[in-house]
Amino acid sequence: MNKIFILILASTLGVCNVYAQTVTSYPPVPSKQQLTWHQLEFYLFVHFGPNTFTDIEWGHGDEAADIFNPANLDCRQWARIAKQSGAKGIIITAKHHDGFCLWPSKYSKHTVRESKWKNGKGDVLKELSQACREYDLKFGVYISPWDRNHPLYGTPKYNEVFVNMMKEIFSNYGPIWELWWDGANGEGPNGKKQVYDWRKFENTVRKISPATIVFSDIGPHIRWVGNEAGIAGKTNWNLLDTAGYARGIGAPHTDTLNQGNTYGKNWIPAECDVSIRPGWFYHAKENDKVKTPDQLFDLYLKSVGRGANYLLNVPPDMRGLIHPNDSAALVGFKKLLDENFKKNIVKSKKVQILSGKDVTHTNFLTDQSTKTYVELTRYQNKSLKFFFNEPVEINSIVLQEMIEFGQRIQNFEFVLESIEGTHTIQGTTVGRKRIISFPSLKVKSIVLRITQAKAQPILSEISVYRIEETLIEK
Repeated sequence: MNKIFILILASTLGVCNVYAQTVTSYPPVPSKQQLTWHQLEFYLFVHFGPNTFTDIEWGHGDEAADIFNPANLDCRQWARIAKQSGAKGIIITAKHHDGFCLWPSKYSKHTVRESKWKNGKGDVLKELSQACREYDLKFGVYISPWDRNHPLYGTPKYNEVFVNMMKEIFSNYGPIWELWWDGANGEGPNGKKQVYDWRKFENTVRKISPATIVFSDIGPHIRWVGNEAGIAGKTNWNLLDTAGYARGIGAPHTDTLNQGNTYGKNWIPAECDVSIRPGWFYHAKENDKVKTPDQLFDLYLKSVGRGANYLLNVPPDMRGLIHPNDSAALVGFKKLLDENFKKNIVKSKKVQILSGKDVTHTNFLTDQSTKTYVELTRYQNKSLKFFFNEPVEINSIVLQEMIEFGQRIQNFEFVLESIEGTHTIQGTTVGRKRIISFPSLKVKSIVLRITQAKAQPILSEISVYRIEETLIEK
């Protein structure tokens, strides 16, 4: 049971009264750590390692360690660009499938210690974790359990090796905000595949770092969105059923991962991973194929704007620096975000709550606070209305659900009264944030109706914008 505060304005008296009301959560609900993760919205992925120097995507594990030798590696540059782009964190490929460790692990002989870089004294994880702290960024780690180099891979002993590697990372570079588990499982140097002890892996993380968010196809905390295009489903539930699936062996169909399960038993929201380039690792031939700021903005609408998080890969080049083309695209993307979502047309504007002939008002939905919200009891008989004295040009509406109490809204519609006539726009799920964009209209009023919900809807915020016409969702 939780407390909420609902503002009710007696329209005839013009007096505001605040009442405390008990709200029952509609499970499943997010954990405290998951709520923090939802609020981050956008952060960077960094694919870096021997593949950067061999110009391939998946290494074979037999690459000489000396090939890893970034002459000008500067993790502070990565962090500075991440900060300028609006990203809230960085996740680094500490060990990809080739088995090369970007830290001097005691449990491998294929690491930065064996390379020429800094005469074997270098440590990418140390430098990046320090840079993230300096720039107030979250630090995350990708670690693939597949290892095409380690001699124990394919034997029961390797599971202990992997556990010890994770312990090293948490002990030496923590706190680790997000741990990214790749589910790939192929043959090692002995021609054998590994039977991963996922239960042991998960229990290890829970024990040594219970606040860490763990990603995999089926969680336990966040899920893959089902594609590498960075696009969540137009219907996107933060809920997922995992019964009958074993991590690393099976997962729900990609369509299910993309949309979630309407009545899923677990809160496992989607993370949208996508690369700023065609490949995940740096390739010079792709320098002119970097996504434009407009394309990055469109992906924001299709990830964050559909209630998911946006994980954008930005791979450093062979110098150990983010290429100027990538940097320029990121800065341009941040500028588009700032300029287009700067002016909330209904900021602090009172919202009418219509129920038959009864009219009350609230500004809890426009106060830009995620701590105030409104529960629409008997929602089928209610609507929310903004009325403008003069027509206002808009093309984007943002809804936010109070997900602390569960994800409830199944269908909604906006009725826009414009100078050309009435326009109805329909949508399905809301979740943490839903951005609906449409061709610009000059409207006199906006009416929101929740047409279907699993429980009484609880809305946190409604905001309205006029973004550049070329940026509305394609």
